Amino acid sequence: MNNKSQNILVTGAGKGIGNSTVNFLVDKGYFVYALVKDKKDNKKFKSNRNLKIINGNVNNLSLIKKIFAESNKKKRFITGLVNNAGIRQRKNFLKVNKKDLMNVFNTNFFSIFNLIQIFSKNCIQKRLEGSIVNIASIVGQHGFNQLSSYGSSKGALISLTKCIANEMSKNKIRVNCISPGFTETSYFKNFKKKKKLYNWTLSRIPMNRWGKSTEISSVIYFLLSKDSSYINGENINVDGGWLSS
Repeated sequence: MNNKSQNILVTGAGKGIGNSTVNFLVDKGYFVYALVKDKKDNKKFKSNRNLKIINGNVNNLSLIKKIFAESNKKKRFITGLVNNAGIRQRKNFLKVNKKDLMNVFNTNFFSIFNLIQIFSKNCIQKRLEGSIVNIASIVGQHGFNQLSSYGSSKGALISLTKCIANEMSKNKIRVNCISPGFTETSYFKNFKKKKKLYNWTLSRIPMNRWGKSTEISSVIYFLLSKDSSYINGENINVDGGWLSS
């Protein structure tokens, strides 16, 4: 496959899995549009002609449309979408209010729903094959204390993946999902300081370690590539065996 013809939009690109994925894809020869919320995260990227950083919020639909308009104008058509942007909320269920719930769902679900619509319409209009990878979480399948809002949004995302995959397959657009387990992202150092909780997580993971961001990025790369051309509507758990234990 000629990766030079592949142009990918990655959201939540400033940190963790998103940042790792952008670097991974650029190294593989893809051109990447990286949507970064916080400008200070721009310094994490090396200057590369195969990378364009866009600063902004994934909920800003006018910005998203501008990205696609620019890519079309330059005939650098976006054929891959990685929906990584998300927020985590830890709060006692009885104290979660509507504002809390909507704040989580606006980023973790509604923004993705809208972005997939824009991406799919663009692919259909330009007669392009497309591949979408949504980043969910094992929390969307397994109950965790104080994560009712977050878990609900990720469970909804897994369901959305399957529905859209079924509907968009006729347009040669594949949609898959990855549910990472405990992964060494930006919150890892602080989490590790909570020794009792950290050791508990290790005891639940058959591989007895947290995953690396690159171990998620490599699966994203696979799902974007032609090597996964018959994989559609799947949710792949990358969790060291957590959900199997």
